[in-house]
Amino acid sequence: MPNIKSAKKRVKTDAVKKERNRDKIASMRTAMKKVRVAAKAGDKSLATESLNDANKKIDKAVKSGLVHKNKAARDKSKLAKTVNNLK
Repeated sequence: MPNIKSAKKRVKTDAVKKERNRDKIASMRTAMKKVRVAAKAGDKSLATESLNDANKKIDKAVKSGLVHKNKAARDKSKLAKTVNNLK
């Protein structure tokens, strides 16, 4: 445990940031899962709506530095391909 006042504050703020980042990542993964579930069920309209939401959350994760831009592009491409292959 740190002894300096600023270091103590840093521990607290880091914990808040860690929790916030974990929530953002979790919501991104949940949105991606919704797309896959809708696609597996064959519901193209729901999959398309979910895809838009997932893309938005992926972009926000990249903007805040939680996900690398290449991983985001790969995930978005994979989800779009899944939705576009539905009949």
